[in-house]
Amino acid sequence: MPGIEKLHLEDALEDSPQTRHLLSVFEKDAVALKKYSTGLHGCCQRIMKAQNELCAATQSLAQHLRDYEIQKFALETEDSILTSTLKQYASYLDDVSSIQQVLSAQLSETMMYPCTKFLQADLEEVTTLYEMFNIASSEHTSAQSRYMKLPKRREDERSKNEANQELYLTRKKFHQTSLHYFSCLNALQYKRKFCLLEPVMGYLHSQRAFFRMGQDAVGKTDIEDFLNNIATSVQGVQHELQQETRKTVDLIDNLEQQSAHLYHGQPPVDMPYIPPNTSLTQKAGYLYIRSKQLLATKWEKCFFFTQAGNLMCQAKDELAGSLVLDLNEPGVMAEPCEADDRRFVFAVVSQKKKSVVVQAENDREKDEWICTINNIVRESGYEKGGKTLTHQSSQQSKKERAGSSSSMTKQGSGSVSGSSSPDGQSVSSIASNNNNNATSPTTTSGPAPSPGDAFLPDAPIQFDIITPTDENGTVTTNLAGPPKRINPFDQSATDVLDTLDAAIENASFVESFVVRFLGSMEVKSDRGESLVHETMRQIMAARAIHNVFRMTESRLVVSSECMRLVDPGTNNIRTQFNLGDISFWSAHHENNRLFGFITRTKAQGAAISTFACHVFECNVSAEEICQAIGTATKLAFQAIMERKKQTKQQQAKKKEHALLLANIGQIEDAPEEEQGRSPLPLSSDGKYLVLTTTDESDLYPEPQDMEESMAKMSVSSDPLEEMDSESEA
Repeated sequence: MPGIEKLHLEDALEDSPQTRHLLSVFEKDAVALKKYSTGLHGCCQRIMKAQNELCAATQSLAQHLRDYEIQKFALETEDSILTSTLKQYASYLDDVSSIQQVLSAQLSETMMYPCTKFLQADLEEVTTLYEMFNIASSEHTSAQSRYMKLPKRREDERSKNEANQELYLTRKKFHQTSLHYFSCLNALQYKRKFCLLEPVMGYLHSQRAFFRMGQDAVGKTDIEDFLNNIATSVQGVQHELQQETRKTVDLIDNLEQQSAHLYHGQPPVDMPYIPPNTSLTQKAGYLYIRSKQLLATKWEKCFFFTQAGNLMCQAKDELAGSLVLDLNEPGVMAEPCEADDRRFVFAVVSQKKKSVVVQAENDREKDEWICTINNIVRESGYEKGGKTLTHQSSQQSKKERAGSSSSMTKQGSGSVSGSSSPDGQSVSSIASNNNNNATSPTTTSGPAPSPGDAFLPDAPIQFDIITPTDENGTVTTNLAGPPKRINPFDQSATDVLDTLDAAIENASFVESFVVRFLGSMEVKSDRGESLVHETMRQIMAARAIHNVFRMTESRLVVSSECMRLVDPGTNNIRTQFNLGDISFWSAHHENNRLFGFITRTKAQGAAISTFACHVFECNVSAEEICQAIGTATKLAFQAIMERKKQTKQQQAKKKEHALLLANIGQIEDAPEEEQGRSPLPLSSDGKYLVLTTTDESDLYPEPQDMEESMAKMSVSSDPLEEMDSESEA
């Protein structure tokens, strides 16, 4: 029957995380189906208990049939035939509930029996097999763990044989239990198609046979046709179930025969030898990986697989795999090794990272894993962006990315992927030279944007801080002081700010924090707490999807002059934000270690500014950093207002001075000839006044002349009027 989901019995023995996850979906569906069937059974019991409540019980049944559509069945589609059929049943039951009565014997045989059988037989069988499956899985894991711990000494052959035989029995038991459990869950998908319909169909048949007065409601031709069609459909589903059961039995027999050599960890001597496949380029399976814990080592079971030229690892409780090693890096190879007196151990060696030591189950698995990894390394090509890259082209692309990272431009508001620099050039989104993993680009398309209008569609996300450069391409000079190693968990400002005195000596407020850059992306708006929180969610989701775990650590220096990100090792200024460009900042409402702020950037010649949201992780409370930014911007605003006030006062003084000079320039001096005086005698260079005897007498008049002058002044009525008349003349 099309549209029925089934578990693949071929994957029962492998027991991969994907199979476990799919199995959990079927188990959730079975639990929901049992819950729904229990409710259906309760509705039928209400009809059997009391004749007086028949109408109310029938109405409840009709409503319960409608509720099937809103149930969250993991394997049931919204527009399934079963849903529409149950809706049609509910509409008929609404008409029947007004006139029907109960005939206990007929209802007991045609309605209660199929529902009880499905609930107590089929669904209980699923519950029993679920418990048996968990027990067999636990026993198999314990036996395999004891088998893997066997030493390599030959004198202990008896314990090896016992452990091998125990593993054989537990694995066979686990495989058989899994096959039966999977087949039971698959059969349940068929049974649900008719076991839920049979009680309702029996109920309607009983009503039509017993009640003649309800002929108008129940004895319609369309209801009879509907029941006939449903009966034919149920019979068809039962027939398909019988055929599927026969196929399942044959498939189980074949799988048991084909998997006989897989039950042993190390195949016995009497079994035929199967050589390893040395031409594989893809492989997946369980391995035991060695990890160090203080002074001891620990071996953990993980599911390893190769994908896109990478060695991936996934635990049973994880939904996605994580990157273990990039097999396209130079110097990667797999080779056998010795570790902790364990058998079948090999290592994947890399020049850049630590070697990965893992243990296979037998020699054949070990050889196939070594050959597969070396084949991938030898070919050095995998699908990337729809093209197969060779080793040479991969190295060329790495060089191009490294070259582009050294030509980044400097921005006042921080470099954001996809934004524009002040000189109008497009800023590249490749990782800075601090990123050692050259094969992983730092810019990738973010997750699907939210329905809000504040996010740009397909906005790229930058995961690394780009070191700013000047026009000549040289890195910004170091701040005063030698390079220091800073404890990231020490937030004392004395040692941190010693090397920054030369740069912020004029600032009235300075605080320093250790932060880690998570990413930045372009946004449409310049403010909004929900916008910052949504940007945080987008960036964290993108880092998880693309397995970006590396974070650039910096010192965030918040001052009343500007805000800087400084390299704690070299004291280089990675980027600088003007306080006037920071429009909004906020801490995460749930994680007090996350905060972000929005900056505005306006390129030269551009009419519209662009906005970018930058997200960081800190060791202290994010509220403390936001409070420091608020204090710095407040002091900067006050300083700007004070400078504007002083500027206005200076402009007013300059204006008054210019007006005074203009008024003085408008006054014309009277010529000396018109005053009746002779021009003053000057020296040849025009700098000094030459005095004669006559001039001395004029400077020092006789007493008689002074008396005459005083007499003339006393005759004048008003000296000011006389001076005014002279000035008018």
